[in-house]
Amino acid sequence: MAFGCDVLLMLRPEGGWVISGDDYDSIQWISCEPITKAEFEAGFTQYDAWKAEKEADAVAKRQAAEAKLAALGLEPDDLKALGL
Repeated sequence: MAFGCDVLLMLRPEGGWVISGDDYDSIQWISCEPITKAEFEAGFTQYDAWKAEKEADAVAKRQAAEAKLAALGLEPDDLKALGL
């Protein structure tokens, strides 16, 4: 389940806001374009799918990087041994 800050990080990742609860009225817009209350409330239902997509993207990028390392004859542990 998402919290208000999770929804705002999804909708306004650049920041510019402060939230002290999980409801729209607890948001202070400091230096970004405010979203509507409807957008904020809809964000709670959209968050889980958004988060799953971000996690899947991260896994795909990691697998692609590991495939490139393997093509060079390297293992992820080889990079760790080099401090990378």
